[in-house]
Amino acid sequence: MATPTVLPALPQNWHEPTSPARSISPVVHRQLLPAGPAYLAHVQRAINKLSFEEYDQQVEEEQKRLDALQADGLNGEDDLGVGDEEESPELLLLDPKEWKKQDHYQVLGLSHLRYKATSEQIKIAHRKKVLKHHPDKKAGISNSTNDDAFFKCIQKAFEVLTHSEKRRQFDSVDPYYLALEEDTPTASDFKGKDKDHDFFLKMMGPVFEREARFSKRTPVPMLGAYDDSKETVEAFYDFWYNFDSWRSFEYLDKEVNEGSDSRDDKRYTEKKNKSERARRKKEDTVRLRSLVDMTLALDPRIKRIKQEEKEAREAKKKNKAGNTAAELKAKAEEEKRRAEEEAKRKEEEEKTARAEAKKAKAAAANAAKKARRAQRAAAEAAAEGS
Repeated sequence: MATPTVLPALPQNWHEPTSPARSISPVVHRQLLPAGPAYLAHVQRAINKLSFEEYDQQVEEEQKRLDALQADGLNGEDDLGVGDEEESPELLLLDPKEWKKQDHYQVLGLSHLRYKATSEQIKIAHRKKVLKHHPDKKAGISNSTNDDAFFKCIQKAFEVLTHSEKRRQFDSVDPYYLALEEDTPTASDFKGKDKDHDFFLKMMGPVFEREARFSKRTPVPMLGAYDDSKETVEAFYDFWYNFDSWRSFEYLDKEVNEGSDSRDDKRYTEKKNKSERARRKKEDTVRLRSLVDMTLALDPRIKRIKQEEKEAREAKKKNKAGNTAAELKAKAEEEKRRAEEEAKRKEEEEKTARAEAKKAKAAAANAAKKARRAQRAAAEAAAEGS
């Protein structure tokens, strides 16, 4: 039963207004529809026949599941297995103060990707490592050592790899690739294998693929195949002999002594770092040039191209010699033909001259004959007149 509501008494100085309100809004009937989180919760409880406590517990468990998925970076999608690499005992004992000596990709479990790792993969790997090695997670557990130190290494690796300039500096001196550079094949590795073209390309191809990541210009031509054309091979060496590298060595700079306020110390350290960077850059340029020189000297494609050019020259020379003999023969035949024609012409001219001389001789004989006849006639006429 509802409790009656008792209104308070009106103040003594209250008076009823003499003029009514000028306008009163008309009454509007509106239909209210059930909606909102509270109504949806009510429906879910009614359908599943849950009490308030059971429903709150179910919501809490579902929220925990979603938070775990988000923390793992999964969100229902494949994370490609980043950040799942097991840490070695040596890795877990890293000193965060020596962070420049640590392999940041290895710390985050990205050794298989390295410079190819995307920003999203780095974030996922970082979240996994944080969940696994956060100091609060193992607080109070006995025999837990260096958890806080390795966690600092994780944070430093994330800081470096998510900063574009710092990551580029680290990629320039990635210890994994520095070790591979020291194991680069030399000329002695190819002795006795001059005819094994595939061996050379198999050994040197990955070397240029690693070096290509430092190029400012793209696309970068790779070593290619044995049957590449002369133009392709020349384009490859033209590119690598004019290689424009972004590689730098600032990551190896020495830090200024902590607590030192001396400007002279800072200037000396900066000057020393600048000098060391220039020296390392020069050494790297010489190293790459020597690598290209060795590759050019041993490249089986160069030998193949030279052999093909030699054969082409010999064939051309042989064809030229054959053409010269044919030309001489044709010239001799032409001269013989001309000589025959000249002899025939002279013979015809002589024949014509003889015919004309014979004709002239006959004409002269006829003229002399006519003259004798006329003389005899004249003589006879003179005789008759006497």
